[in-house]
Amino acid sequence: MARFEINGGKRLNGELIPQGAKNEALQVICAVLLTKEKVSISNIPNILDVNRLIELLMSMGVKVEKISSDTYSFEAENIDFEYMETQEFCKKANLLRGSIMILGPLLARFKKGLSPRPGGDKIGRRKLDIHFDGLMKLGAKLEVLEDKVLYKLQTDQLKGCYMHLEEASVTATANIVMAAVLAEGKTTIFNAACEPYLYQLCTMLNRMGAKIAGVGSNLLIIDGVESLHGCTHRLLPDMIEIGSFIGMAALTRSEITIKDVGFEHLGIIPKVFQRLGIKMQRIGEDLFIPEQENYEVETFMDGSIMTIADAPWPGFTPDLISIALVTAIQAKGSVLIHQKMFESRLFFVDKLIDMGAQIILCDPHRATVIGLNHQHHLKGTSMTSPDIRAGVAQLIAALSAKGKSVIHNIEQIDRGYQNIDTRLQNIGADIQRYD
Repeated sequence: MARFEINGGKRLNGELIPQGAKNEALQVICAVLLTKEKVSISNIPNILDVNRLIELLMSMGVKVEKISSDTYSFEAENIDFEYMETQEFCKKANLLRGSIMILGPLLARFKKGLSPRPGGDKIGRRKLDIHFDGLMKLGAKLEVLEDKVLYKLQTDQLKGCYMHLEEASVTATANIVMAAVLAEGKTTIFNAACEPYLYQLCTMLNRMGAKIAGVGSNLLIIDGVESLHGCTHRLLPDMIEIGSFIGMAALTRSEITIKDVGFEHLGIIPKVFQRLGIKMQRIGEDLFIPEQENYEVETFMDGSIMTIADAPWPGFTPDLISIALVTAIQAKGSVLIHQKMFESRLFFVDKLIDMGAQIILCDPHRATVIGLNHQHHLKGTSMTSPDIRAGVAQLIAALSAKGKSVIHNIEQIDRGYQNIDTRLQNIGADIQRYD
């Protein structure tokens, strides 16, 4: 099990270029299955989850060519469905949550699709029902094989329909949209997720010949077409990484410039961190975070304690709740962090408490952070990364702490952050990787 060793308490300085968006990459790479023509995608991050998905597609028969360090071409002319019923395929697909999104495009184009139960972060219940309910409304028949380990979907012909999603699931919306673009007739999806990842996916599909109206909203109207063609696509900067860097700059009292952040797709992310007292400045397409000795949490107009809660887009993304929590540790004032969408995601705070943070874990969903205002330093400790975002939150805490910290199971961090150790070394962090 690989680990990071961090000697914290150092102020950082320099520029960081955010990687391509991980969550978008998983969606648009699955979309290449919708056409036999070549699809080129750039700004792909070199991270474990994305690399695993690319390897999975290659094993299924997709021709993949690496054009440059961050650009790949995909050609899904033939798919080996016999291989998809093997244990090897199940093992590979089970390593990442995003593998479930191959079902929609396979079903749309080949009238059948297989997927094992997906893996990913253990952050509480993450229902698959919305995926299957949507695909079955379009005309798919579901068969569960081998004691609920392998899901098989088949159809004579997908047909458009009206559906109201039970919740605005990002991956379920992506799966259903990718199926609907080749369905017969019109599909209306209400309560669709409208994250920038979905905006990008729908924009890409429209370039491929799909007819999707309402892109960027929670009401999508899709007129099915007979086939799609190839295209080129570039991923957005990763807004989760950008938020992570904002929190890191504040907690370590560092001066950092985040390059080419794509402001129009950040939503309320900057506003939430500003409510924690963090100053920032837009310079062209760059985000400048000045060195701050102190930052003070705002209160609501009635004087009540600031609450930061996640919500489906355009609300605050749940992937940044862990980052907001760790940032608040050294703020002046108190804040209630409410992780509404996933339980178990806040359990990592026990290690932050060991480091000296003043946090009251109220229940699996809520934690109250009483800011230290840099009156007391966090102490280095040994920790284990439970998931991608908690792992980075631990890393940010370790960078600000006095003394040495060790983070084990950093494969979790590698799933979502590209070469994070070398990038932080370049701006002054004392961090070493040991395999």
